[in-house]
Amino acid sequence: MSLSNYLENKLLTHVFGGTSYVPPASVYVGLFTSSPTDGNIGTEVSGTGYSRQSVSMTVAGTTPTQASSSSDIEFAQAASDWGLVTHIGLLDDSTSGNLLAWSEITDPNDDQAALPKNILNGDVLIILAGNLKVRLD
Repeated sequence: MSLSNYLENKLLTHVFGGTSYVPPASVYVGLFTSSPTDGNIGTEVSGTGYSRQSVSMTVAGTTPTQASSSSDIEFAQAASDWGLVTHIGLLDDSTSGNLLAWSEITDPNDDQAALPKNILNGDVLIILAGNLKVRLD
């Protein structure tokens, strides 16, 4: 995942600038039909039944240390076509807020292989525990 400019600025000023950064009480997963960038949130899904889902992360490992989703992330059943979902983002609010990190959706067995999902009316998208990962290198 790429960190957003917002989060990079918060971390740099926290570590090197003496300005405390208080992490959000909750982090939410959003789905996108266009790629966010470090400075832009992209086009988030807006179909009927869509809402961001909260995620709990576990941090473990060394070289690299990695944060992984600690439980399944299940979106509600789509009540309309949501479109081709190509990216996910982590945000600090359930409806607005700031983009923290983003990534293209990839195959959990090959994080280099794009794996977009066309979400149609009646579909349920589930990201299995451990398959959402944030790693800094």
